Amino acid sequence: MAVVAVKSTAITNADAKVLNNSRIFRTEVYEAVGTVEAANGDSIASVYRFCRVPSNARISRVLLSCDAITSGAGDVGVYKTARDGGAVVDVDFFGSAVSIASALSHSDITHEADAADAGAGYGQADVEKPLWQALGLTADPYIEYDIAVTLTAAAAAAGTMSMKVQFGL
Repeated sequence: MAVVAVKSTAITNADAKVLNNSRIFRTEVYEAVGTVEAANGDSIASVYRFCRVPSNARISRVLLSCDAITSGAGDVGVYKTARDGGAVVDVDFFGSAVSIASALSHSDITHEADAADAGAGYGQADVEKPLWQALGLTADPYIEYDIAVTLTAAAAAAGTMSMKVQFGL
């Protein structure tokens, strides 16, 4: 085994006296939040839209909180806004079949789908990228996206769900 010295993009740029992108070096962190009420009997494929983030946001954390919504589970992903047609972009980009059957308090699901789907979601390689690039787009569409939970198991109880998405610009 060899001893190595590895640098992140921010450190490499700083050492080379190259101006770093503000998304990865000393960025301000913003937060988008939202709360929804799940009803007993909400079925599979129900969509709960929590908050909206710009396409150029660099996502830091996605935190999910909920009451115990018996037997419920959901994918946490990205949708276009109603203004842009409301279509799903990536249904389980952040989380894949995340259980909401038990109460959660600010559970960090930012990279849950990446671990569950072997690199298919928002992974470690995406942490320096703006959302549009992490989604695999070739250019920034200059739009906003909704961060949502799509049920993969029906809600067998009513309850409150909240989400915080922290991001840099």
